Amino acid sequence: MRQFISESLPDQKGYLYITGKDFRYFRQVLRIKPGDMVSVRLPDGVLQNMTACQVDDKAKKLVLQVCASTGNEAEDKVLTRGVQATELNEGRKTEYWLFQFLPKIQKLEQIVKQAVEAGVSVIVPVIGEYTEKSSVMALDNPAKLERLNKIIREARQQSGSPVDTKLMALVSLEEACSLWKEKCSEDSAAFVLYERNEKSRSMHSVIGDREIKLAAVACGSEGGLSVNEIEKLTQDDLFIPVHFEGNILRCETAALYGMAALQVIINKG
Repeated sequence: MRQFISESLPDQKGYLYITGKDFRYFRQVLRIKPGDMVSVRLPDGVLQNMTACQVDDKAKKLVLQVCASTGNEAEDKVLTRGVQATELNEGRKTEYWLFQFLPKIQKLEQIVKQAVEAGVSVIVPVIGEYTEKSSVMALDNPAKLERLNKIIREARQQSGSPVDTKLMALVSLEEACSLWKEKCSEDSAAFVLYERNEKSRSMHSVIGDREIKLAAVACGSEGGLSVNEIEKLTQDDLFIPVHFEGNILRCETAALYGMAALQVIINKG
């Protein structure tokens, strides 16, 4: 774990109380003990070094206290390695969205995890022509949504991402297009990954020397995207079709591949 994601701020005395599953993780996995320091991502996005000042195994409660680092890792015994949002965002001013046509839930879980690790801000699941009814029904289940949000939290903790990734409610293709129309502007760019080479353009040619503040990738589910879906997405150049030469990628691979390619081009990597 590179950071601990806290759902609450420290109290006025600088204390943060850890209980339940989080307590078990700290004790059984990290084996934290009094004096150890961890990086805590607070709800406001700040990464705060905190020290374990009290560990009560009987009450199953851990108390963390805000502290100042000495700058000596060996002395501080920092168990996690988070990254300040300000550090990561120096030179990176782009917000990334992923419009993911709903695949099987197991694959969606993997896509969500990888999107979080890649620093995606918003994940929008979209009902497509090839989406299975069982997947739609699964997202109506509060337990499944809770699991997906748990995956997001764990992925942020493991990767150290300062981006507060949000999973939006399931939408139709029309709703997805309307949503992006409301968000896009002159400093945005959106692409749809397509297995065919028809009307395909390169990300480089579309982005050019522009400074992109908002970017999106749309990716199909198993079976890809239908001709009708591509037509709706690309109408009025809302999404630009992109075809990557080479092997046809699985949907869970394509989403990460496309997002990584877009980030490299925008960041002039």
